[in-house]
This record gives sequence, C-alpha cells and structure tokens, in this order.
Amino acid sequence: MRIVIVGDGKVGYALSEQLTSEDHDIVVIDSRREVLEASLNTLDVKVVRGNGATFEVQREAEVEDSDVLVAATSADEVNLLCCIVARKLGCPHTIARVRNPEYAQLRELQAELGLSLMTNPESACALEIFRQIQFPSFLHLDSFAKGRAEIVEFELRTGSPLIGHELMDFDSITHVNSLVCAVDRGGEVFIPDGFFRLEEKDKISVAASAADLARLVRSLELSRKKIRNILIVGGGSNIAYYLTRSLSDQGARITLIERQRERCEKLAEYFPKANIVLGDGSDRRVLDAEGIAMQDAVVTLTDVDEENLIISMYADFVGVPKVVTKINRAEYTEMFRDRNLGRVVSPKEACTTEIVRYVRAMQNTSGGEVLALHRLVDGRLEALEFRATRATQHLRVPLRELKLKPDILIACINRMGRVVIPRGSDSLRLGDTVIVVTFSDRMIKDLNDIFADPEPV
Repeated sequence: MRIVIVGDGKVGYALSEQLTSEDHDIVVIDSRREVLEASLNTLDVKVVRGNGATFEVQREAEVEDSDVLVAATSADEVNLLCCIVARKLGCPHTIARVRNPEYAQLRELQAELGLSLMTNPESACALEIFRQIQFPSFLHLDSFAKGRAEIVEFELRTGSPLIGHELMDFDSITHVNSLVCAVDRGGEVFIPDGFFRLEEKDKISVAASAADLARLVRSLELSRKKIRNILIVGGGSNIAYYLTRSLSDQGARITLIERQRERCEKLAEYFPKANIVLGDGSDRRVLDAEGIAMQDAVVTLTDVDEENLIISMYADFVGVPKVVTKINRAEYTEMFRDRNLGRVVSPKEACTTEIVRYVRAMQNTSGGEVLALHRLVDGRLEALEFRATRATQHLRVPLRELKLKPDILIACINRMGRVVIPRGSDSLRLGDTVIVVTFSDRMIKDLNDIFADPEPV
C-alpha cells in the first residue's frame, strides 16, 4: 500500500519504521529539513518538504494516488485540515491524531469530516494505566472480544504453586479454564507447549475469560489490595488529565505534582478533590514530603523519560507496591526491563499500534477482519483478534488436526459471547472471533495466514 505520513516527529518516525518493515511504500511530509534527512538516511521512505495541510504539498506527495494519509503533527487542527484536504484530493482513507480533550466530541462528526479514524494516544495510555491500577496484581492486561476475554501478565514469585510444574498442569492447579500463551524468562520469550516447565521469576501471559480473572487471582493468592492512594508526577500532559478524571470518578485519593503554576491552577479547577502540588517531582525532598513511601501506586508522567525512570526507581526503592512509568523512547524499555519499573507505557506505541491495526484490516482480503491488535511482552509478541468468515479455511476441523505455522498459538475463541479456551477437540466456526498470539515480526494480516501451507503431493 502507498501511505503518506504528515509529521516526522516521534509518532511519525515510529509509524514510518513500522510500516516500511511491513513492505508499504511510505512518503513523509514535514517542513523541517533536518528531520526529513534523518528519515531519508535511516528508512526506506520518500520525503516531501513543506506544509502538509496545503493542496500543493499534498499533490507533490501524490496523495491522490495513495491509499492512506496519516496526519501526526503536533497540532490537532493541522491534522484535521490535512485529512480534509486529502479527502478532497481523493485519498480514500485518512487518519488523524487528535489529543486535545476539548475535541473529544469531534468523534461524533468523524464521518462529516471525512475521517476514517481518529486516534488519541494520550487517552489510550490513560486508560491502560487506569486498568493497571484497577488490577494491581497484573503487570499487563489487554481486553478482547468486547471485554469478554483478557490476556494478563504476572510474575511467578517465591511460593507460587505453579513453580516447577509443566503447563499441562496449569488448569488442575488453578482450577481456572485458561491458557498460558507466552513466557518471558529473563528476557527470552517463549510461546510454550504443554510440556514447558515453569520457573520462579517467569513472567507468564495467560488468556482467560474476564469472568475467570477474579478466580485466577484468588487461586494463585495474588495481591488483591485495592489501590486507593495514588501519586501522579507530572501534570502537563493530557494523560494526566484523562487519568485523574478516571481515578477521581472512582473515588481515589490523588496527589499530583506539577512544576508549572498555570497548569496546577487549571488542574485544581478541574479536580477540586485532588491534592494538586506545585513543585519539582524529580526532587526527592518533594517526593518524601508528599509521602511517596505511603502511596499504593506511583505514576510518572513528566515530559522527560530520564526523570520518569529515576522517579520510578526511587518509588520502587521505598517500597511502593505499584509503579507505572511513561516512556517515549522505546530503547529505554529494553535497557531497564529488569530494573523494577513496574509497567511501562508509551503514547507513541499506543498510537502506532492502533494505526497499524487499521492498515492491516484494510489489507485483509479473506479469512477474517482484524478486529484488535495488542502488543505483549514489551512489544515482542502480538495478540491479534480476527473474525472467522466464509473465506476462512478449516472451519469445523478439530484443532488437533490443524497444522499451524511455527510460533503461532490460538489463545482464545469468542463464540456468540461465550469465551472458549481452545482444546484439541474444539474447532473454528463461522462468526467466531479468534485471538492469535505470535511474534511481532510475523506480521499476520489474515486469519488464513496462521495455517501451514499444505505439503506438496
């Protein structure tokens, strides 16, 4: 596909990198010569310098002959205008990054504006953090099948009844119908079979129905302490606004530290029940004064990755049970994977994931539409949800008789609202939604892509 990306900042570059790796033809528009030169030198892309919201520049980028235009500049208004111009030129699909909470109501006008998709990475990140706080036992949690199925990640700590057992014993130990679909052992990731033996400190990803999550927590004696006291460091981003709003609605006791007086005054006006503190959240004395060691959770949301990392490490040092760290630069996630930073979230990754899911859905020609795409284990795995259609191969064939490609696992089936954790006797049926887990570099675009090619006769 031919895709034009307007804006070569963090999100634009990450999108270009991901989409070129999936063999799309990418054209990048930006007014800054230096960032275009950097993309031209490191990625297989074409570049156009200029204002991407003008007809002249979009024609130079041949937007009229492109399949998708993605507007990812730092200005919401520019992004919306880029998409309007692109649709006028005849581009069939337009995607705009819109972050300002005041523009939330524009989703109701999406069709009138000619938008195929509006993506709000800050809102998506805030929702992910909120869910982390709701379920503190889990390192990560993703929803599928309209919330009926979940894939959760947690660590096997000393005393876990699962340590030393093979995965075929998982259900008999937990008494929960579930499936282990990934294991992270010291940075090495496995899509395991039933003979895989679990060890202490393994981080395992488990697929189960949403209704079974509470039973899994009870069975494994995972922490069930409800998080009530939350310290948020950094209130300048829209993530802080969205998160504080959600937590306030749940009655949480919130302390938010922000260094800009004007922003503090606005937050205090928005959230009169929250404790808004004017101060430098990277200063240990400020953190100690606000009782960081007594908090149930700390969320670091400053604009500086290094500050977030240091604050999160200090929160872990003083014994905070739940820590969530916002990171923009993905290379830091790899460096600090084992440094007890808790859950790491990235607005950039949230945005790119949603757009990549949309692009893959557009590419689909048979075998089921891509309904959802989530990245697991720091982005090294993907969990994709497809719908089985009449074009899907091997319907009603028992799974034990199917031959899948290597490192692909059918983790869950949603059948008319009933979650099925698949066993060998189960089969795919018309209308099912199917959750598939595989390594990110496999780039599955179609449900039929999971099946091994038939052996030559």
